[in-house]
Amino acid sequence: NSTTGKAGVFFLALLFLISIYALTTNPMDFGTKLWNNPSAWADNPKNVPPSWSKVFQGTNPVEHTIFSSSEPKRIDYSNGQREEIYEFIFDFPFDTTPSFTSFSLRDIEFYGAPPIITIYMIRPDNKSIRLNKLVVPGARQNENAPITRYKKTPFRLNISGEPSVAELASDFLAEEFNVKISHRELIGNIDKIIFGIPKESQSIKEFGTLNGKYRIVIIGKLSNTNDSIGGVKFALGGNSFGLMGTDALGRDLARGLIFGFPVALVIGLVTSVMATMIGTTMGIISGYIGGKTDISIQRFSDILSNIPLLPILLFLAFILGQKLWIVMATLIVFGWPGMTILIRSMVLQIRSGQLIEASTSIGSSKWHIMFRHIFPQIAPFVFAQMIFFTPAAILAEAGLSFLGLGDPSIPTWGQILDQGFRTGAVYVGYWWWVLPRAKPICF
Repeated sequence: NSTTGKAGVFFLALLFLISIYALTTNPMDFGTKLWNNPSAWADNPKNVPPSWSKVFQGTNPVEHTIFSSSEPKRIDYSNGQREEIYEFIFDFPFDTTPSFTSFSLRDIEFYGAPPIITIYMIRPDNKSIRLNKLVVPGARQNENAPITRYKKTPFRLNISGEPSVAELASDFLAEEFNVKISHRELIGNIDKIIFGIPKESQSIKEFGTLNGKYRIVIIGKLSNTNDSIGGVKFALGGNSFGLMGTDALGRDLARGLIFGFPVALVIGLVTSVMATMIGTTMGIISGYIGGKTDISIQRFSDILSNIPLLPILLFLAFILGQKLWIVMATLIVFGWPGMTILIRSMVLQIRSGQLIEASTSIGSSKWHIMFRHIFPQIAPFVFAQMIFFTPAAILAEAGLSFLGLGDPSIPTWGQILDQGFRTGAVYVGYWWWVLPRAKPICF
């Protein structure tokens, strides 16, 4: 009934609820299918803080937005060709330019000449800049109609860093503003041209942000009435993202943290239950039977207690690979000796009691006495130790994953921290990558 006990029950229930939510909203193969698949996060900004952090920045950063459509806004016909026109309109009231802009295209099917896709951005000052003109790869040798492109993997164009787009942006500046900047200088700065306006200086650094209404126009020219475009997408990379920001691959760190809850729960419960069961069983046997059995169990426990865990894990990871079950099995094997020593000292006191002597005098077997009379007396202590061992097991796994010994296919808190340190997130100030993971691990 203590406040600490109630708080512990509350946090354990919360852990279960978050774990259930994580398992119901994510596929079971989340690690391999999504987390470790860079294409799944390609439309996310890289290394940006959480959305709520803009309150402390004093500016109005760009909100991450994705425009997509599988149906054109209208269809025009001219010179025997069909033009499918996609259009997205959005307001741009922000103080900064996007972290990136990208275009993607999927599920192209054609019967004759390949489709031609052209992308335009019409700015608030009514100036139009062509961003790209894509000719879909035509039919290969012995390839029969219908010909399909970009079915499994969409075509993706990183507008911000594409050299061909930089050449178009350089021409746009020269024609519309009489500003001459080479396309080499514009690579990586194209968004400043699309969403900005030059000042007096002929420098890419002297650009102001152009606010207002923008229009993205995508025109697909199709030569056959049966040709089709599955869908188009335009991503406007924000300067912030989600509840916990993103990492260097654009992965949503909030999803990684949430999916780490059921992983941590499984690690903690399985490891603590198994280690406690083994330790309790060995401790009861050692303390009650005594003699050579007691000496053998205690010496074996002493040996395991003094073997360094880290070199063993390094060896196993090298021989068997980095698997989560190896870490859990190692924690179980090296986690029970301490419990055995504690239980033995308690059993030595209990076995001299009147209850045990009475049971022995009426001919009860050793196993009956150990698990029907001794175990119930130490059960409260055993369950308390099991509860305390659960966060310790979670912390141990997180520490091992942080050292690079965890399973890379499953996102755990320690693994995310390890990746943050490996990519230098700590040293360049990406606090959102480290702090949320460090807090649950410390718990």
